[in-house]
Amino acid sequence: IRAKISSEKVVPASDDPLDTHKMIRYEIKQIKMFKGFEKLKDVQYVYTPFDSSLCGVKLEANNKKQYLLTGQILKDGKVFIHLCNYIEPWDDLSLSQKKSLNQRYQMGCGCKITTCYMVPCSITAPNECLWTDWLIERKLYGHQAKHYACIKRSDGTCSWYRGGPPPEKEFIDISEP
Repeated sequence: IRAKISSEKVVPASDDPLDTHKMIRYEIKQIKMFKGFEKLKDVQYVYTPFDSSLCGVKLEANNKKQYLLTGQILKDGKVFIHLCNYIEPWDDLSLSQKKSLNQRYQMGCGCKITTCYMVPCSITAPNECLWTDWLIERKLYGHQAKHYACIKRSDGTCSWYRGGPPPEKEFIDISEP
């Protein structure tokens, strides 16, 4: 979801009076939903643990900064976000990432991204892409994450694709960056 954070409120984690855990309920102004609309049409709130030790996320609730929020839709229909989700200020995303959210990432839903933490590492199936940002830059969201998308080709294999218009007849095949 691309959204602005309107407000935040600390709320109980559950209806159980013995449960002392708290959550932060962020009220959001949804700008665009990229995925999940088959389960929820409009998201008004996202929830995160109050404590960062429980993977809670701190967002600026000033209604100015826009975020890309990813998370899970729980059985009760609440959208839950935590530190393991991809959450970035919208302005920090690369142009390639912004464009890929509309179509390109969807082309990789049948692919598996395997993170390479140390050498040697390799793919074990044709539908895998090897993610090397951690190995090369010591960060998960480096050059490869910002500028490439792992997509499935017509022959069923997956490969990294960089920028430009979505591939049509011709596919620019690159080896692992």
